[in-house]
Amino acid sequence: MGSEKETGVRLDKWLWAARFYKTRAIAKEMINGGKVHYNGQRTKSSKVAEVGAVIRLRQGYDEKEIVIKKLSEQRQKAVIAQTLYEETPESIAKRETYAEARRLNVLNNPAPDTKPDKKQRRQLIRFKES
Repeated sequence: MGSEKETGVRLDKWLWAARFYKTRAIAKEMINGGKVHYNGQRTKSSKVAEVGAVIRLRQGYDEKEIVIKKLSEQRQKAVIAQTLYEETPESIAKRETYAEARRLNVLNNPAPDTKPDKKQRRQLIRFKES
């Protein structure tokens, strides 16, 4: 890869190149918003990323902990981008546990198939008032 440097790359640029965020602006916003931690601490988007650094980032419901394996300033195919980092086994297990909990919660609290009819609505109103 011709774009690799051993000196370092801006953190927002690396996160964009590794395809965690669609644009550098979004990556910068997430870093400044505290959603990205570099070696256990909040950081700035201009921080120079280094090989071996541990990054913890939130994406929606998921929180990932990754280790930088390679540096790149260019955004390339997803297959190549996945070689830039490695997710820790603890992070994978934690995400799977949370995903299963979310799935079970949806199954335990299903939404009704239909809206309540007029009689059922009256019963609900009476129940809430009492």
